[in-house]
Order: sequence, then structure tokens, then C-alpha cells
Amino acid sequence: MYPQPARRDTSAWITQVWAAFGVAIVLCAIGIWNAPSQDLDRAFVATGFFFCLGAAFSIDKAIRDNQHEQRDASMWVGTAWAFFGVAATLTGWGLFRMGIPDWQKWFLVSNWLFLVSSTFTLAKTLRDRHEADRYDAERGILPAASAPRGDED
Repeated sequence: MYPQPARRDTSAWITQVWAAFGVAIVLCAIGIWNAPSQDLDRAFVATGFFFCLGAAFSIDKAIRDNQHEQRDASMWVGTAWAFFGVAATLTGWGLFRMGIPDWQKWFLVSNWLFLVSSTFTLAKTLRDRHEADRYDAERGILPAASAPRGDED
């Protein structure tokens, strides 16, 4: 009996995840670039968006690494959550203090939320692939592209 390979995401799902992440980044860039605000305000919000992006990856890693048992120091997990909270708070504050119409603020907020949610989804998809590769390697299962096919003798 051959060992069963790990379940993997479909190529359609992976494409959709990367596309959503790319669209979120493009929409955020367009929204920030075209916001009728001072350069310093736009720079602050752009920095906040990137801070949230990095913090979301850190949170995802901390959660996944410690899902079954505490592997990381409590200080690291707390720091990851604190950075995410600070990033979200400062970005929200920066968005709402910008001197632009409310509909433009809400456009930027929706782009920001799309960016954060697509970042979490991308991080999960990448981590799932890593774990599936590790699972298969531990069991001696070859990647699908290099596995021998049944019609070869």
C-alpha cells in the first residue's frame, strides 16, 4: 500500500489567492496615489498599509506555529499581536484624519481591509503548501511532477 499524499490546494484556488493579493495592492496604490491630500498624509497611510501587511504575515505565522503547542516565546507572540494592533490603529487614525471626502476615506478603508484579508489568505495558502511538502517528504512521497506514472515499465 502506497502512502497517501497530503491534500493540496487546487491551482484555481492558488491563482485566485495571488490575484486577490495583487488586486488589493494595486487598489491600495491607486487609492493612495490619487487621494487629494498632502504628500505627507499619503506617505503616512502608505507606510501604515505596508506595516499592516507585514504585521498580518507575522500574526499568521505566530498563530500557525503555535496552534498545537506553544513553540514560540510568549514575548514573540505578544509582540506580533501588538505590532498588528499598533499598525491597524495608526493606519485607521491616518485614514480618518486625512482631509479628503468621506467616500474617499471609505474607499481607502475598504482597500485596506481587502489587503489585510488577502494577506492572511495568501499566508495560509503558502503555509499549507509548505506543510504539505513537508508531510510528503517525511513519507518519501515524490512531488507529482517527478513521480513515476503507471504506464512506464
